[in-house]
Amino acid sequence: MSLLERLNQDMKAAMKSKDKEKLSVIRMVKASLQNEAIKLGNDELNEEQEVTVLSREVKQRKDSLHEFQEAGRVDLVEKLEVELNVLQAYMPEQLSDEALEKIVLQTIEEVNATSKKEMGKVMGALMPKVKGKADGTQVKQLVQKHLS
Repeated sequence: MSLLERLNQDMKAAMKSKDKEKLSVIRMVKASLQNEAIKLGNDELNEEQEVTVLSREVKQRKDSLHEFQEAGRVDLVEKLEVELNVLQAYMPEQLSDEALEKIVLQTIEEVNATSKKEMGKVMGALMPKVKGKADGTQVKQLVQKHLS
């Protein structure tokens, strides 16, 4: 089942159960997906493009969550946490720490990187492999750890 079909089913269920928060997030995700498709000039997005849009939405929420926590806005923090939980349900399964570290080490070997100067080369080869499956900050930290 495609992401759009799943979103439509969940949207109907949210309407029936009168879950306004979930309905709002699903509508926002659908709009983001449609906007991206229009921007790219396609009728539909492929799975990789869908993950890119979802990742962007999750990242925006996490950044805002951090800002609101620092500002002490508990009301907005709670709202964003609900949105993040709904979004996470549509994201691909996240890699375990062990699996991620294994991929990082394999990629470092593939590009023959030996120093931090080659971090860009490693990240360029690594990010397409873990896109949507791991947090970019966590990936960066692992690469730095193994290149030092």
